Amino acid sequence: MRKKPDISLFDWRVTAPALTAALAKLDPRVMAKNPVMFVTEVVAALSTLLFLRDLFLGADTAAVVGQIAAWLWFTVYFANFAEAMAEGRGKARADTLRATQSETPAHKLASITAETYETVSSRSLKPGELVLVKVDDIVPADGEIVEGIASVDESAITGESASVIREAGGDRSAVTGGTRVVSDWIKVKITSKPGESFLDRMIAMVEGAERQKTPNEIALNILLAGMTIIFLIVVVTLEPFVMYSGAAVSVVFLIALLVTLIPTTIGGLLSAIGIAGMDRLVKSNVIAKSGRAVEAAGDVDVLLLDKTGTITYGARQADAFETLPGISRSEMAEAALLASLADETPEGRSIVDLARRQLGRAFDGSDAIVDTIPFSANTRISGADLKDGVRLRKGAADAILTWCGLVATPELRAVVEGIAKSGGTPLLVARDKAVLGVIHLKDIVKPGIRERFAELRRMGVRTVMITGDNPLTAAAIAAEAGVDDFLAEATPQKKLELIRREQALGKLVAMCGDGSNDAPALAQADVGVAMNTGTPAAKEAGNLIDLDSDPTKLIEIVLVGKQLLISRGSLTTFSLANDVAKYFAILPALFVTAYPALDALNIMHLGSPGSAILSAVIFNALIIIALIPLALRGVKYQPATAASLLRRNLLVYGLGGLIVPFVGIKAIDLIVNAAGIV
Repeated sequence: MRKKPDISLFDWRVTAPALTAALAKLDPRVMAKNPVMFVTEVVAALSTLLFLRDLFLGADTAAVVGQIAAWLWFTVYFANFAEAMAEGRGKARADTLRATQSETPAHKLASITAETYETVSSRSLKPGELVLVKVDDIVPADGEIVEGIASVDESAITGESASVIREAGGDRSAVTGGTRVVSDWIKVKITSKPGESFLDRMIAMVEGAERQKTPNEIALNILLAGMTIIFLIVVVTLEPFVMYSGAAVSVVFLIALLVTLIPTTIGGLLSAIGIAGMDRLVKSNVIAKSGRAVEAAGDVDVLLLDKTGTITYGARQADAFETLPGISRSEMAEAALLASLADETPEGRSIVDLARRQLGRAFDGSDAIVDTIPFSANTRISGADLKDGVRLRKGAADAILTWCGLVATPELRAVVEGIAKSGGTPLLVARDKAVLGVIHLKDIVKPGIRERFAELRRMGVRTVMITGDNPLTAAAIAAEAGVDDFLAEATPQKKLELIRREQALGKLVAMCGDGSNDAPALAQADVGVAMNTGTPAAKEAGNLIDLDSDPTKLIEIVLVGKQLLISRGSLTTFSLANDVAKYFAILPALFVTAYPALDALNIMHLGSPGSAILSAVIFNALIIIALIPLALRGVKYQPATAASLLRRNLLVYGLGGLIVPFVGIKAIDLIVNAAGIV
């Protein structure tokens, strides 16, 4: 799997539009969706009115009030800028995808048997119509291959340079508009309407920053809104306290104090964190339909994986040649190769490939063939007749024994039964009515998958393979792949029952699949990861789509989900600790003249109430800007227990949130007083 090239954190192509978008987001109707920043905007507007009043009256406080109003607007603007940057990065990736989408000519067929075609615009194609796609042609729209087999370049969508095989029938018959045929030809039945192709939906998903909020995010929003209301009540009740005490505290100082105390840091960055999480998935070639799926991935307990096409390759492949006594391996390999040249099935091609690898030379031998016997589902045999009169056959064990007129010997029976018990399929190779040996066909587990499952296990995710195979075959594949459990002879109903059973136990379930029979389970799962090579039904049912069709990608998905949760928790811890520090740093400076005893808490010794509140407002704005890169990049995830993560949060972000405001506000106060701003 190759990740898409990253977009630099402050790429000007993203930053420039974000600067403008941040201004548009100042619309109160937009700001009202974020209670914390909406309050900040109201306070900024009120401060601006007070500044204009003082300026008109010629009051001495006009300069300070004006600076406070400016920094409050600065705070709101850069909170919007953080969200606009996160959205802009997603839209930049959408533009990259859109560059692959163009109106292409399509060769429309009147029927599947038609020998001529009409060239039309791809935009005019309707569901059900047939098109012919030849070498170097662009697939005009999403569809299903109804005839033919071809190698297809999907790099424009997936970023993968290696072409993939697409053929009629099975789970690898779907093709995506915008991909290119690099060999042979295919006839495709269109399945998407104009403007509703998979690529169109992908672009819409990537641009869809207006995502559904997750339960955790809703809970955090409620917490932030509650804290905002509490501090609003606190600051409002300070006004009569100020009047009673006789302290010289301006109203604008009190409303600015409100902004410094409410959790503006996390309030301003919350949306950016969620959108950036979806963007990180896009960089890994995974399209998320909702933020809920991204966050749920961070808490996944159980992962269900469909075997065929997910854990293993779609078709069984030749794994070994087992020879009978007196037969050499090269003799067996040559006979198997020649007998399989006329077998165009994936299994037949895999036998030819294995034989050529074992022979260690560019063996062909086709010039020795006078006649070929193509594989037939009726005979279950393929073969070749040679010029020297030798007849070679390859096929199912019972079919070959019948052709030879033989009964299996004990040695042959032992090999055949051993392969069958291991979950494989035995095929016999015969020469002139004599059996040479057995070809072991098996489900080939995708490389590196066992190690990735071990990594998931360390992250606390239990893996379960689901397959329609019998328990014996399922157990063999499960052991080889390294999954924790398996469900054999699985029907769509059994998959649903398993997911619901796990969910009833309070588990979050993720499901990877690519077939139409996986669609119900993908829809039921908390996280449904559909393979891009899968059927349209599977891709519609999933809430995440893996463009690389790599089931081990769930590790990246889980990591991004955990990173999103940890980033939000870390910045929330920092923000709350930040507010506590500002509370104890500013209040003593404001009221020490009325209550000298508060001087014991005035450990920062700020220059004046005016410089204290102005320094706090400036710090409040600058800290949001400083944290934008962290919100977009995310806090690095390292597998650890909940207690360890909490301890790290408190030590790094909690303690840091307490210390940084003291240092920052004091430094700004020294600059403000030295410059004579206040």
